[in-house]
Amino acid sequence: MQIQTPDWVKNAVFYQIFPDRFAKSKQPRKRMLQNFMWEEWHAIPTLQGYKGGDLWGVMEQLDYLQDLGINAIYFTPIFQSASNHRYHTHDYYQVDPMLGGNPAFKDLLDAAHDRNIKVVLDGVFNHASRGFFFFHDILENGPHSPWVDWFKIEGWPLSAYDGNFPANYAGWDGNRALPVFNHENPEVREYIMEIAEYWIKFGIDGWRLDVPFEIKTPGFWQEFRDRVKAVNPEAYIVGEVWEDATEWLDGTQFDGVMNYLFAAPTIAFAAGDRVDLTQIEGRAYHPYPPLFAKEYGDKIQQVLELYPWQIQLTQLNLLASHDTARLLTIAGGDKASVELATLLLLTFPGAPSLYYGDEVGLPGALDPDSRRSFPLQDRWERDVLDYHKQLIALRHKYAALRTGSYQVLFAEGTVYVFARILGDEEIVVAVNVATEEASISFEPNLKSAHDKLLFGKGEFVWKGEGETRHLELMLPARSGLILGWDN
Repeated sequence: MQIQTPDWVKNAVFYQIFPDRFAKSKQPRKRMLQNFMWEEWHAIPTLQGYKGGDLWGVMEQLDYLQDLGINAIYFTPIFQSASNHRYHTHDYYQVDPMLGGNPAFKDLLDAAHDRNIKVVLDGVFNHASRGFFFFHDILENGPHSPWVDWFKIEGWPLSAYDGNFPANYAGWDGNRALPVFNHENPEVREYIMEIAEYWIKFGIDGWRLDVPFEIKTPGFWQEFRDRVKAVNPEAYIVGEVWEDATEWLDGTQFDGVMNYLFAAPTIAFAAGDRVDLTQIEGRAYHPYPPLFAKEYGDKIQQVLELYPWQIQLTQLNLLASHDTARLLTIAGGDKASVELATLLLLTFPGAPSLYYGDEVGLPGALDPDSRRSFPLQDRWERDVLDYHKQLIALRHKYAALRTGSYQVLFAEGTVYVFARILGDEEIVVAVNVATEEASISFEPNLKSAHDKLLFGKGEFVWKGEGETRHLELMLPARSGLILGWDN
């Protein structure tokens, strides 16, 4: 079958926002909680505290995001919930009032679209919460509730809060706060499909699906895709699958997944033995042990061979998320590791995704620390912001960096060089992860005639002519560069 994926994603640079922590509106627009005592914005976050970020605050920062070069936003859940992360959904049709409710989201969506910025929401469809109306009815009415078959009830009485007794129902990962839907029930299935359709009709540009591998009902995700795409054929459907996602990326279900298979080797190569193992414990990706260039190239080739090319171009590539520690902290505070990994991220096939604050040097250990509030400008690392802007601008300028083929040119020791090629446009990226400078010489087998340093530091010289030309590169320690050619 011919696989079709959304064209806009192939040209997108995503920005992941955790709504409670990105921006708090400067205008007193909330109808409730005007004088609420939020947690102090810059204090270390707690598991259960709220900082007070809202969607109006995001709207006020759209100029910043546009200047950065962002043209797509992925929001972690925004629906009504009793948790700061909002994975405990109370009402799938209501944006949380603390974020501004449905009116604030509509204003934000319109403002984003006016800037040609797409918006993707987090769909938590495996489980709901104890506060979800249908489950709460069961807590009130027991086996007499008409919604009993919506969940996986195992016995009575239910114990939703008292840990001294069995919960007697299935909760995600054993968590009784997150009752799992019974997806075999046609009413549940239809309810979820209608939610998906409703928000696509509302104007969102896609869904990021939380733990979709937990839903094993045959045909569920195929129907989900069919119904979403019937409303908007260009809607993006991306799953949270940390490992090999072949079974979901056959063209009939998801357009891509969160590409932790790219993140893991990239961090292992760029950060090497700087990786703080305590910051990756219990996570289903493995940015360790350290990799040399050849090993990194081999792993990247394996990733690129896993899925069809149209899927590769709509993978959601990332280095960190709300479910991981931030890369700066994983790398023991080594800024060069972050820059090298970011260079590899923004030149890789697929849609790169930045985790809010990474572009200004925000650190953060494992949850909840990785969900810190976005810093004030006087705390920004300006050099980090500058290279993010430069790399994003280059990605937008050169189509080869978005949809061009990926060709490894050199991978030995600590030096990795590859090209992105689209027609006559050829872009070369070189990285040296060593603590000392490296000089290399090789035949790149490229046809371009003129060279230009587009990003980074280093020296380069061409020797010879035609197909026998050699490229000599001198790369400073812990550095990378991008070379371009004008034909």
